[in-house]
Amino acid sequence: MSSNSMLSYIGWTFLPGLVTGWIQSVYYGITVRAGDPKPAPGSPRHATHRRRIHIGVILLYLLYSIVEADWQLRRDGDFYRDLGVGVDVDERGIKSRFRRLAALHHPDKVTSHEAREASEALFVRLKTAQDVLLDPTKRFAYDRFGPAMLEWKHCASVRDYLMIGVQTIMPYYVLGAIFMIILGFLGFLEWGRYWRYISLISLLVFEAHTITRPYFPPLTSRLLTPLSFLYSASHRPYLPFQQLLLARKLLVTLYIALSQLGPLLSPPPPSGSTPTPPLKENAQPTPEQLARLTQLCGATDFEAARLLGLDLAPYAGDEASLAELRARLKEWLVQNTIRADPEVRDAVGQAVARRREGAPHGAKGTT
Repeated sequence: MSSNSMLSYIGWTFLPGLVTGWIQSVYYGITVRAGDPKPAPGSPRHATHRRRIHIGVILLYLLYSIVEADWQLRRDGDFYRDLGVGVDVDERGIKSRFRRLAALHHPDKVTSHEAREASEALFVRLKTAQDVLLDPTKRFAYDRFGPAMLEWKHCASVRDYLMIGVQTIMPYYVLGAIFMIILGFLGFLEWGRYWRYISLISLLVFEAHTITRPYFPPLTSRLLTPLSFLYSASHRPYLPFQQLLLARKLLVTLYIALSQLGPLLSPPPPSGSTPTPPLKENAQPTPEQLARLTQLCGATDFEAARLLGLDLAPYAGDEASLAELRARLKEWLVQNTIRADPEVRDAVGQAVARRREGAPHGAKGTT
């Protein structure tokens, strides 16, 4: 992994949040008129603005990561670009192009020591490019595995290169799957968890198809080539190993972006209104639910006592008025709370009816 890629991944940990704060401050400085109050941090309006700006920043950083990965591939170059030939060049075209470049960049034509070292390095790279592209087996391996195949020794056939290539790329997928499983058990990567597994498996299938076929992937070649030319008129088509490198980096970047976008696209409910899951039938309340209920009851009692104290403040020190108020409150509670209850009224009616059973007709009265 290059240093640029590592810096790009590290940037995901703090840059989106930092840039979001800057943009929100600038946004309020432009849209809020002088003298008007800005939305307070923690207010619903402030949180809504920050969430929308944060989503936009993450999407822009995701786009930047794609452009940065493409720039990295173009900077590293490839053997076809070094020789200035197309991916479908034949043996004659390779030799002709190498002879022309060798005549221009041969170290014997350079007198300066520093320039001679650079010329020798370039000449060696051009000679290596010619040797690889003229050998059908090495050319097959280079197109699919990139310059890493130059370090693979004792490879005489396509099968040998494929075996070493599979051994090289398999740890990437095995470690990636183990890493996602561990993070899943720890409670991370909840948003889009199954899509991550599907995308990882899809990339594995795509890579297996790419490295085992004698032709370039038709779908990605037809899709990425027009897009690359729209991005830059001088952009050369991606080789298979470049497509795979780009897909791997974009997959990791997309995982990080999804981890940050998930909570923003599904924001939690406002503070103080967190719903308590309903109890199932015949289920016992959990200690957390009982503790929350006790806390709510205590807060309600405290607030009721405070309000009652405010209502009784005018009668402080007047015992006669307080005694009369208590009597009136007691009477009101009996009349409007207890006697107005349907069950209480029904019970009183039944008791009166039982007491009047057997009484003379004129003494029964009405119920």
